Amino acid sequence: EVQLVESGGGLVQPGGSLRLSCAASGFTFSSYGMSWVRQAPGKGLEWVSIINSGGGSTCYADSVKGRFTISRDNAANTLYLQMNSLKPEDTAKYYCARRAYEEYDYWGQGTQVTVSS
Repeated sequence: EVQLVESGGGLVQPGGSLRLSCAASGFTFSSYGMSWVRQAPGKGLEWVSIINSGGGSTCYADSVKGRFTISRDNAANTLYLQMNSLKPEDTAKYYCARRAYEEYDYWGQGTQVTVSS
């Protein structure tokens, strides 16, 4: 059974940092690209970042470029999102998702990030 379990969210002040993790199981993690997607209160899903299966290629939404870093540890079956210089508009529930062909076929349950003073 494919499982994606996010952790690391919480309350942080503007300008602060958080590191999200996504523990993957039930599939060959190193064979799949992975993404982070977020949903702010009352808004739709916003794609944040993607990393290829080997970890050598990444891409970011303009809204987070230069502040967020996606990475992965294939030996540990874990995806990460390092978030620095956080802003109130980064407040959202953050999901990790597995990329399969042209779609995201499995999602985690999400972890809440709240940026507020």
